[in-house]
Amino acid sequence: MATRGIHHITAVAGDPKQNYEFYTQVLGLRSVKKTVNFDDPSVYHLYYGNEHGDPGTILTFFPWEHLQDGKPDVGQVVAISFSVPTGSKNFWLNHLQNQNIDIEAPFSRFGKEVIGLQDPNGLHLEIVFDPKANTVDGWDGGPIPNEHTIRGFHGATLAERNYTKTGQLLEEHLGFNKTNQLDNRHLYETEADFGSVIEIIDQFDLNGRDGKGTVHHIAFRAENEDEQFDICQQLEYKGYYLTEVKDRQYFKSVYFHEPGGILFEIATDPPGFTTDEDPEELGTALKLPPWLETHRHNIERELPELTS
Repeated sequence: MATRGIHHITAVAGDPKQNYEFYTQVLGLRSVKKTVNFDDPSVYHLYYGNEHGDPGTILTFFPWEHLQDGKPDVGQVVAISFSVPTGSKNFWLNHLQNQNIDIEAPFSRFGKEVIGLQDPNGLHLEIVFDPKANTVDGWDGGPIPNEHTIRGFHGATLAERNYTKTGQLLEEHLGFNKTNQLDNRHLYETEADFGSVIEIIDQFDLNGRDGKGTVHHIAFRAENEDEQFDICQQLEYKGYYLTEVKDRQYFKSVYFHEPGGILFEIATDPPGFTTDEDPEELGTALKLPPWLETHRHNIERELPELTS
């Protein structure tokens, strides 16, 4: 068995209000869950995605304001790309300009047009004009017209000193196939609708560091706990050290480091984000796991407001 693309990506931010404003108002993603870091409840864990919070659309953040600014480095996810319809280029160029967002001029990579930009903490993002997005409805409840909204992840870019072992991991255990190469950039794809692309930059040469504006980990999909167990058994047999299964309320997670040092996760699709909120209410209230409910008053008192 193999995973079916990216489940979610988790990154580190600074000011939570600034983060919330950028991803919901500038990029037009839906807030699908507002909770806390289960290991550090003084900090939000913010989830953004499509209308239903489907796997393959979810970008999450730990906003730790006290951290240093990070920089892209080898052994990191160095770019996150989103899929939008192919006819939306003029809209996004105008929209980002109106929002005073600096962008890279549109360019072509692996047959698709791309716009590059950064979030307020310097996390590198890409808008990819993707034919897959043309056949999927957009969310009509946000500030972006639904015909132009982000549909989900296109994929992610990893930076490695030597791509070979990471590529083997993707192909042998995570359901990807190598489909193309452009100089030192290697393309791996699955059949998933979204979150189907991993690009690896080989022999990456930057002196970066962890901190705000960097990716904490990337999670890959397992259909259920049985598939997760099978994948983890295979990985353990190959010598990977895996954590125990962790209950993240909305999915079950197992973590390990891939050969280049990036933290990978295998996450189950169920139970999903509607387990404690109705679909129309996603992301509107602070949701806490049962073991933190008795501390709700103190947690809510310490967390800053996300909207004015």
